[in-house]
Amino acid sequence: MAWLTVPSPVGDLVTVAEGTALRRLSFGGALPSGDPEPDHPVLRAVAEQLRAYFAGELTDFDLPLELRGSDFEMAVWAELRRIPYGEMCSYGDIARAVAGDVGQSRAVGVANHRNPIAIVVPCHRVIGADGSSVGYGGGLERKRFLLEHELNVRFERGLLPI
Repeated sequence: MAWLTVPSPVGDLVTVAEGTALRRLSFGGALPSGDPEPDHPVLRAVAEQLRAYFAGELTDFDLPLELRGSDFEMAVWAELRRIPYGEMCSYGDIARAVAGDVGQSRAVGVANHRNPIAIVVPCHRVIGADGSSVGYGGGLERKRFLLEHELNVRFERGLLPI
C-alpha cells in the first residue's frame, strides 16, 4: 500500500493506492503507516489530475480505481460516476436508478457516505430532493465549494446559460 497527501483548495487529501489502482481519496483522517510515496505512478497521476481538476482544466478523471463494497454500494458508486461534471441529482434519482425504488434513498445516502474515493467518485454531486445540500462526509463547506467550482468551470466554458 502506497500513500501520499495532496494539498488542495479543500484541504489536504489523503490518497492511497494498492498495486496499480487508487483505493482511497479522503479529506484527511488517519495516515497509513510508512512513508509517503510521491513517485508511485498511480499517486503521481492522482496528484496531477487533482491539480488539473482544481485548475478547471479537467472534468473527467481517468484513473484506475479499486472500489470494495457491497453489491448495492458498488451499484451506487457506479451511478455516481455517471453524474456529469457540474450537474447534480438527488438521492431519490440514484435510488430509482440502482434499485428502481425512491424509497431506497436512505440506503443510497449510507452508500454515498461510505464512498472511499471522494471527488473522483463524485458523491458531492448528490443533493436532497428539494435541491438542498444535505450531508457530505467531507463537510457541507467542501461540498458547496466542489459544486460551485464545477458550475463556475462549466459557465466559463459556455456550457451553462447566462
